[in-house]
Amino acid sequence: METQKTYAGIPEQYAGYDKSKVVLIPVPYDGTSTWGKGADKGPEAFLHASENMELYDIETNSEVYKQGIYLAKAVSENTSPDVMVSAVHDTVKNNIKRNKFVTLVGGEHSISIGAIRAFDECFEDLTVVQIDAHADLRKEYEGSKYNHACALFEANQNTNLIQVGIRSMDASEKLVMNEDQVFFAHELATDDYWMDNAIELMTDNVYITFDLDALDPSILPSTGTPEPGGLLWYETLEFLKKIFDEKNVVGFDIVELCPNKDDKSSDFATAKLYYKMLSYKFAEHDVDDENENLYALKGNGKTNPLKFTDDEYEG
Repeated sequence: METQKTYAGIPEQYAGYDKSKVVLIPVPYDGTSTWGKGADKGPEAFLHASENMELYDIETNSEVYKQGIYLAKAVSENTSPDVMVSAVHDTVKNNIKRNKFVTLVGGEHSISIGAIRAFDECFEDLTVVQIDAHADLRKEYEGSKYNHACALFEANQNTNLIQVGIRSMDASEKLVMNEDQVFFAHELATDDYWMDNAIELMTDNVYITFDLDALDPSILPSTGTPEPGGLLWYETLEFLKKIFDEKNVVGFDIVELCPNKDDKSSDFATAKLYYKMLSYKFAEHDVDDENENLYALKGNGKTNPLKFTDDEYEG
């Protein structure tokens, strides 16, 4: 993966590790994809598009990069899916314990297994919100439980999983799916209250895993397994903003960008989506407040929703 000096070309004063509230971890992995290949090139395309993006957000009247965004070294482990998952887990957990708001850009959806595992180990009563076209609930696929088709199986067992936008799955996944917490794509158009209903199912601490094929291919065609009938741009942003406003989002990932040399719009949409999510997280907070607890910023009023104490922070 091409070396990137700073995220989106932001000035060095906002890109150093110690002063940055946000850590961005690229994971250029594409070891288990089964149709469209190229997700390993997603982080590089995302970063290149981010360099060409305006850094003032109109909606939130903010410049969130001034909170500090540190571009971490990519997790490039690809010897096997299980080793990759372990490497992502360790990297994410180390950064959480240094009081960083941790974000990831993939890569295929299997990278989320290690990330979610780390967040579940660190935060009480974690809800995982999966925004996705596919259920990804297989226990094993093609000989591995770390396949992209298994990306949310572990989260379904260990966390409060809420699935949004699902419109493709295997019949076997119905056996483990909690359908009371699934918002199928075909139902959203006729349900005016689905966003509120989904949020009511969430606990205070929320991790978002966003597979880009959740979006309709008319918006974002460059993904490994595009499905018709997806979410549109502004309804997606409305839902995300509601989550950030009402819950304590502790981190997120964005996965499954498969760049196409003839389609730069998908790269740019991914860059905008990432920046929007950060803007929703930090828009109401002062740039220079260095001592705030990142994980009590939104929603729940708790001083420490972590599973370890402040004394256990490594930084």
